Amino acid sequence: MVTGELKNKVDGIWDIFWTNGVTNPLTAIEQITYLMFVKILDDNELKKESKAARLDTKVVNPVFDENHQNCRWSIFRNYEPQAMFDNMIQNVFPFIKGDLGTGKDTAFAKYVKDATFQLGNARALVKVVDKIDELDLHNKDIMGDVYEYLLSKIAQSGTNGQFRTPRHIINMMVELMQPTPDDTICDPAMGSAGFICGAARYVSENYKQELLKSDARKHFQTTMFTGNDTDQTMLRIGAMNLMLHGVDDPNIQRLDSLSEDNTVRDAYTLIMANPPFKGSLDKETVAKDLRNVAATTKTELLFLALFLKSLKIGGRCASIVPDGVLFGSSKAHKAIRKEIIENNRLQAVISMPSGVFKPYAGVSTAILIFTRTDNGGTDNVWFYDMEADGYSLDDKRSEVKENDIPDIIERFHNLDKETDRARTEKSFMVPKAEIVENDYDLSINKYKEIVYEKIEYPPTSEIIADIKKLNDEIAAGLKELEAML
Repeated sequence: MVTGELKNKVDGIWDIFWTNGVTNPLTAIEQITYLMFVKILDDNELKKESKAARLDTKVVNPVFDENHQNCRWSIFRNYEPQAMFDNMIQNVFPFIKGDLGTGKDTAFAKYVKDATFQLGNARALVKVVDKIDELDLHNKDIMGDVYEYLLSKIAQSGTNGQFRTPRHIINMMVELMQPTPDDTICDPAMGSAGFICGAARYVSENYKQELLKSDARKHFQTTMFTGNDTDQTMLRIGAMNLMLHGVDDPNIQRLDSLSEDNTVRDAYTLIMANPPFKGSLDKETVAKDLRNVAATTKTELLFLALFLKSLKIGGRCASIVPDGVLFGSSKAHKAIRKEIIENNRLQAVISMPSGVFKPYAGVSTAILIFTRTDNGGTDNVWFYDMEADGYSLDDKRSEVKENDIPDIIERFHNLDKETDRARTEKSFMVPKAEIVENDYDLSINKYKEIVYEKIEYPPTSEIIADIKKLNDEIAAGLKELEAML
């Protein structure tokens, strides 16, 4: 988490953009992304040059050839303000929009090709370059935190009904799913790539030795992670976010995952997502095999159908859904719930309080965790009623002591101990047969038992006597006040 001096530095960069007319949060993050990318390129090149000098060799495939030395951060950062500004527009941006002199079309290079530099002031550019110089871009943990903090400044819903998933909720879902280096992971509505980065962070921290093997490392950096989004800006931001988490060339692309253009099926072992709940789509644009699962144009239902189609047999999914998915009474709502419960394996339903996504949205949501089997397997479904996530549930989202997340993670990984829990507890098991009897309703309130305490009130005669006594005391008090006048 970004705090103290580091937070002040990042806020300082943000303020420079804001005061110089770049007031759209996404645009500001995008522009900061470009500059951080340029610095990281040069930092990495300097490391290679230093190593080559020690070994008395040359750098293989240098990023900056002799014609692009003026694109190096370590060189142009010493230019005079106007010279730096002109160089940024005339040389640096055309360079990063090209193939970077390497012939390698990385994910970030691919989506930066239509980028434009929007900081229109030379003095402001110098200030930003100085501020970015103060950040430790070598430390990917710190840079991951910095980038998450920048993304948190997106304080309004996106144009497609998307809103940022809080990092602690992403981390909880990653801890629940526990990805491994053998997984092939996808987020079909990736946004800023929070779930993919969370998975990358988990694998990096828990499988350090395995990632030293060349095959595992190559899989991690290239084929392990897939993400789709329809927004070019989010693809650029997501690519940078992944690069900061050590994923250099992920498979991310501009694609409407629900359309016929998405032909990938039976491909992933793990999907984690918070797909947009933006209402209805044009029926003609939706892939036919998804509408065969749920005859609808509602995105929240179609994405669940997509997850089932996209997973391999045995593949797992953890998805955030709006509460309406759990109890909606339409044929499509019931069809998708029945498909997950009857033909696959539903493992858990975690209901979250509505304040989790404030200030972006106040929608009530839940997390569905299921496995694609194509032949059933749902037995007992684990329900958890999350009441607190470590932050206040108002727009301020201040840190508080109450936090159910550690308990959720602990209990989920020990479900054998949950079988005898009473329905009055925060978590409990519900047998499949009972869910079927309730028309596949998955709302926790359908199964949770509430204990009502019996309150004994005094007889009516005593209450009336107390009221009379109070009236007498009030009257006496008024007389005393009148006597004082």
